[in-house]
Amino acid sequence: MKIEFYISQLLYRYQCVAVPGFGAFLTEIQSARLNESAMAFYPPRKLVSFNFHLKNNDGLLANHISQYEKISYEEAIKNIEAAVAGWKFALQQGQAILLKNIGQLSLNSEQNLVFEPSDNLNYLTDSFGLSTFVSPKIQREVYKEEVEALEEKAPILFTPERRSNTSYLKYAAIFVLGLGAAGFFGNNYYQEKINSENLIVQQAVQKKVQDKIQEATFFIESPLPAVKLTIKEEKLAYHIVAGAFRNEENAQKIFEKLSAKGYKARRIAQNKHGLHPVLYGSFSNYAEAQKAMSKIQKTENPEAWLLIQEL
Repeated sequence: MKIEFYISQLLYRYQCVAVPGFGAFLTEIQSARLNESAMAFYPPRKLVSFNFHLKNNDGLLANHISQYEKISYEEAIKNIEAAVAGWKFALQQGQAILLKNIGQLSLNSEQNLVFEPSDNLNYLTDSFGLSTFVSPKIQREVYKEEVEALEEKAPILFTPERRSNTSYLKYAAIFVLGLGAAGFFGNNYYQEKINSENLIVQQAVQKKVQDKIQEATFFIESPLPAVKLTIKEEKLAYHIVAGAFRNEENAQKIFEKLSAKGYKARRIAQNKHGLHPVLYGSFSNYAEAQKAMSKIQKTENPEAWLLIQEL
């Protein structure tokens, strides 16, 4: 079974798709960018990377294969283990593993696993329909030298304007100025009169309002109902798992131990395998969870792993 087909499907919806016993494929959103030298525009996309430290089974890939292929969860696990064994054998033989629409895995000279992502597919659904395009550079022609040459050859001639000395224009201007002055002063007088009348009316109205306020008595027959505000809690979908225990008492002891150390430890409901998971803490985004998990793996528990699930 080529499980890369199912990994590719999950990368559209999840930031982390773990392959048990092998590693995890991670996605990170990259903003749109412009390459000015190549005059190329690249839409927003998801960048795919690989982390060989995340080998624990979070159940995501196995559940997806089980539902898609209509097989049991245990059978899906066996198919994943068979595919991983084939990958490891090919790498040991010096061969590169090509995962369609995901990338290529190979070992370098120091026997370290190297991942080269594929650019064939954009897993960011918000960029559906957007593709990379190249815009040719606009060539602008300069006509400055030609314009300067034309200006030197064609001198500009100024022709004096002839003015008539008709006297009736003077009288018309004086008449217009007189009308304007009369209108200005008349308008000012009219506005002042209106403002004074409005002031008298406003004072009378204010007096009546004050008298009514002094005479009024207010009674509240029924109090207003209390307003209840519902604050939506922030969803914490990224959880660092300290372990999953068959015995609930052991799970409680680990929970109390982590709480005493200052962790925001949690216990979640028993899973379908009959285990009681205990969490170091929960986070709202992948970056914070990954940073905290790396610190815990270095100082506390190398076997700590990341669970992505809305609880």
